[in-house]
Amino acid sequence: MSLTRIEKIFSDSILVKQKTFENIAQEISLAGDCMVQSLLSDGKIMACGNGGSAADSQHFTSELINRFEAERPALPAIALTTDSSILTSIANDYQYNEVFSRQIHALGRETDVLLAISTSGQSPSIVQAIEAAHERELIVIALTGKDGGIVAQSLSEDDIELRVPAERTARIQETHITIIHALCDLIDHQLFGA
Repeated sequence: MSLTRIEKIFSDSILVKQKTFENIAQEISLAGDCMVQSLLSDGKIMACGNGGSAADSQHFTSELINRFEAERPALPAIALTTDSSILTSIANDYQYNEVFSRQIHALGRETDVLLAISTSGQSPSIVQAIEAAHERELIVIALTGKDGGIVAQSLSEDDIELRVPAERTARIQETHITIIHALCDLIDHQLFGA
């Protein structure tokens, strides 16, 4: 019984990743190009998400600041999910929905890119982050799932949505991390030939 359940998890994960590749490979490539252009223009990549998506945003920025698979210079990136004093003061003094948007207002520059991650596409804090990014003239790359939700509806024509065509949060998150690794590889390859 356990092995059957495990096999189904692996099979479902493989199918979702294959379908995602078939649906949005071109958009992933465009998102990588967008991030490279930001970095070449002295910009930085900011990332945010809640829960598992917060962990994914930190994973992504750590790959840029430290390294992905090859030795190379550090790249500028900020996970907006990591400073407990900033997060708790904003949540306490204003409201939780503003924890990312206030940071973007403070730190965002028009050469920057925001990687906004929401498996459901329904997170109000991510929607407000996107709105703040637009006010600061950042391009947004949104990692979503399901039907894209209000996050997808908040994007402008210059933004890029990378939507995983799945309903289960676990399958969406597994595919998000694969997309993140693909973006890291594209950035390293284009900037350093790695």
